[in-house]
Amino acid sequence: MGRAFEYRKAAKMKRWGNMSRIFPKLAKAVQMAAKEGGGDPDMNAALRVAIQNAKAQNMPKTNIEAAIKRATGKDAEDFQEVLYEGKGPHGVLIVVECATDNTTRTVANVKSYFNKTGGALVPTGSLDYMFNRKAVFEFLKPEGFDPEEFELEMIDHGLESVEVDEDTVYAYAVYTEFGNMATALEKMEIEVAKSDLQRLPTSPVDFTDEQMEDIEKLIDKLEEDEDVQAVFNNLG
Repeated sequence: MGRAFEYRKAAKMKRWGNMSRIFPKLAKAVQMAAKEGGGDPDMNAALRVAIQNAKAQNMPKTNIEAAIKRATGKDAEDFQEVLYEGKGPHGVLIVVECATDNTTRTVANVKSYFNKTGGALVPTGSLDYMFNRKAVFEFLKPEGFDPEEFELEMIDHGLESVEVDEDTVYAYAVYTEFGNMATALEKMEIEVAKSDLQRLPTSPVDFTDEQMEDIEKLIDKLEEDEDVQAVFNNLG
């Protein structure tokens, strides 16, 4: 399946393994979805996805309900989605997605992480051509699952490719078809463990183990920041 896939899988497991780090980010995603489309998941597809992802990481129901309540109350926080792009150590390309109530604080923090590791921010949009946005759905492989048959059935809903890793299926779709794919999978009674919009590198680059140590220090600092929702890179 390739080193790039294995790295993404290992990085994802590492990132989602730290509950003290991920619960606040999941809560913020739930909160933003509820504020945007209302607190009823039956009427708000984005909220259903956010709740689904939170449950997949064993986030307590009370935390999820509290996030929805905060979003729909009269004193709801107003989060703004912002994007930062930069070049890190050894020329690695990094895109940082944030949700913040204070952009001045957020940009200062993100800039400092890059600067301290020998990198720098670049104008937003500079790295667009280096990444493809994809809707990614992860679920346990159903009994008798046939990847080719699944592709034929889902291609009209935006599916582009499928990867099977032991008992887990990763379905990659056109990012603008996220809602169509989610609905189609529901109709097929496939229980999605996690789904999100990712930025996959068009030309992954390999780095030495020594270089990776420097790169991972930057990625770790970014992911520890409470305003950072996701970090993408062009690692091969």
